[in-house]
Order: sequence, then structure tokens, then C-alpha cells
Amino acid sequence: MKNSKNLFLYVVGAVLVLALPLLLQSQGNAWVRIADIALLYVMLALGLNIVVGYAGLLDLGYVAFFAIGAYLFALLSSPHLTDTFPAIKAMFPNGLHVSLVVVVPLALLVAGLFGALLGAPTLKLRGDYLAIVTLGFGEIIRVFLNNLDHPVNITNGPKGITAIDPVHFWGLNLGKALKIGDYTISSVTLYYYLFLMFVVFTILVSHRLQLSRIGRAWMAIREDEIAAKAMGINTRNMKLLAFAMGASFGGVSGAMFASFQGFVSPESFSLMESVMIVSMVVLGGIGHLPGVILGAILLSALPEVLRYVAAPLQSMTGGRLDASILRQLFIALAMIIIMLVRPRGLWPSPEHGKSLARRGATLPASGMPAAAPGIETPADEVPGAASRPMSINP
Repeated sequence: MKNSKNLFLYVVGAVLVLALPLLLQSQGNAWVRIADIALLYVMLALGLNIVVGYAGLLDLGYVAFFAIGAYLFALLSSPHLTDTFPAIKAMFPNGLHVSLVVVVPLALLVAGLFGALLGAPTLKLRGDYLAIVTLGFGEIIRVFLNNLDHPVNITNGPKGITAIDPVHFWGLNLGKALKIGDYTISSVTLYYYLFLMFVVFTILVSHRLQLSRIGRAWMAIREDEIAAKAMGINTRNMKLLAFAMGASFGGVSGAMFASFQGFVSPESFSLMESVMIVSMVVLGGIGHLPGVILGAILLSALPEVLRYVAAPLQSMTGGRLDASILRQLFIALAMIIIMLVRPRGLWPSPEHGKSLARRGATLPASGMPAAAPGIETPADEVPGAASRPMSINP
């Protein structure tokens, strides 16, 4: 009965998620764009959850991998390289229009490689020191992107890269609306389904990783790295794998962001973006996939929804209060209230200790009294033995 009820809820949820952009499209494409951006942030938060939630490594430079994936897609799917380098123009006279099938695996590999490079010098760092180093890495990437326009123009500096190709595959161009009879599906709605496909794949991979031996090794490192190392876990390789896996999801999300926006610049990858992604993971429920998804959706969609609240308040005060400042104030107040009311997150992971069934409901054969309510019997007791519990205590 319970399984059938869960199946029914899953089917209803899937139908609602698939129908959501079609419903929002009737109210304007701006609402669908909010849903698209929310899906991108869900992918980013799930990637960071591997590093922060599973392995317990505080990463404040995660936006760097987002930028790497975005600029990789921009360079391979825009006329920037062919216009800047005559040699590339001679090899590709029609321009570089690399397919999505090539760019996405490439973004995954390149971002994963940079994630491993970031993790290599930080293996012995923990806590605040690790956060400072990763923060510096994110700022280094942003500064490089901002200054690699001379002497050789690679990233076009602060002006950014424009005219990025939209995603197209199997004759379908997501940059144009799709007409099916008299019904028109907008471009942002097509991107929604593409992003949803990547998000579902990311959720499946994250869930399988959590249940695997690798996931258990990450959680052991998170709880006590010294004990995990003593039990034979190769903490060095596990940390590098966590950084690489989390970074790869960020690279794919960045590639999708570049295609969706059609323009990238270093301003989109500031430190505040990393802070927001970390806030999504912590606010939703660190290490818990449903909580991370909920936190990403709320913190990505809430600023846009609050535009419709802040603007009327600004008009009520005669324009003396800036709408953007009010919007940020509302977001900060909401985060503070959530942290005070739900310190473990909106949807935290269940505590495993509470789910353990209490043993020792019957009297032990030795004549000792049964355990008091809520007190576990000794874990080293021999089941069914007539002697006293085997314990190190006399």
C-alpha cells in the first residue's frame, strides 16, 4: 500500500514538473526563465553537495568551475576564436559550431581536471583554511578571465563573449520557438526540458554515489578523517575524487548557462555566486538531496519573485527606498529566520540514531533488568547467551 502511494506521488510530481513550463508560458516567458535559472542552480547545488555535504570539504570557489564550463562552451560555439586567430579561421572557415554532444563531455572533463588540481594542494587543509584557499582559487579564475584579452585575446576581457550559439541537436534549434500545429512552444520552454533532463541525471548520479562505497567513504571522512584513514580509506584519493566530481557538475551547468544566455562575462562569476550556492546547500539541508534541491529552488527563484513585492513598496514610499535594496533585505531576513527556526536546514537528512530499533525488550537470561525506555542494550551482548553481557566494564 505504501509503495503504491509513493508511486502515485512520484507520477503526480513528474506530471506537474513536466507541465510547469507550459503553464508558466501562458503568464509570460519571464516566469519560464526563472524556472530555467532555478534548474541550473539545482545542478550547481547538487555538485557542491558532493564536496560540502558528502565529503565535508568547505569550498567557497565553486563558481570557478561554473565559469570554466561557460567559457569553454562560449569559445567553441561562438565566432570569437575564428575572428581573433587567422589560423583557426583558415581551418574552420564557417566558424566553430561544436555540437552539444561534444561540448558537454568536454566541459565535464575539463572542469573535473581543474577540480582535481584545486584539491591537490589542499589535501592537508581543513575548515577555515580550506575555505580561504578555495575562495582564492575562485577569485584567481575570475581575474584571469577578466584579463586574458591581452597580449593574446582569449576571453575578450571584461567585454565578455557574445553571439554564442544556442543548443541544437537532431535538427532541433532550442534558440527558436517550436511550432506544433497551432501551438507554439517558446525557446525558454525547450531549454527548461533540456535542463530538467540534466538535473534528473545529476540527481540519479548523486543518489547512487551516496549509496555506494565511495559515498560511504566520503561520509566517513566528513565525520572523522583520522578514523577513516585508520580504517584503510585512502583519504587523499577520496578527496580528489570529491573535488573532481563536484566540479564536473559545475562545468556542465556552466556550459548550459552560456548557451541559454548567449553571452558570458566575468561579472557573472563573482564571489557572491559561490556564497549563494553554498547557502543553497546549507539552507536546504546539507547532505540531503531533497533539501539541497529545495534550497536551490528557493534561493534562486525568491529574488526574482520578490521583484514584484519590492517595486510596489518603492512606489508606496515615493521612490525613497530602492527596490533592489529592499529585495536583498527580504532575502537576508528570510535566510536569518530559516536559520533560527530550522538550524539544520529546511529539509535535513534524518538522524540515523533515531531510526535504530530498540533491542532488549525482554529480560536478559542472566536475570539483569531490562534496559530502561530509550536506552539501548549493550551492543556487544551475545544474543541468546545465558551469561552476563560481554562488556569491558566490570
